[in-house]
Amino acid sequence: MAAVAAPDSTLRIDKWLFFARFFKSRSLAAAVAESGETLVNGRVVAKASQPVRVGDELVFPTGPRRRRVRVLALGEARRPAPEARALYQELAEG
Repeated sequence: MAAVAAPDSTLRIDKWLFFARFFKSRSLAAAVAESGETLVNGRVVAKASQPVRVGDELVFPTGPRRRRVRVLALGEARRPAPEARALYQELAEG
């Protein structure tokens, strides 16, 4: 189950992408975060250490597709896929 975060809590974007199971390794998540193609609330991410908060909207590439999600929870560790899906809400592209 996703942990409830304090309102001002943040987590590095590379960790969040890894915890949410979008990427198989944290280093791959960091590479995508630093690729120049990842956005947090419409702003380009420059570093894997970019903080994300509950409510942030992320856009990032996963293979040939771009994903658009809203952060619902931060998580504390990489968990099984059904639990990881509770960390985000998939949004329609566009």
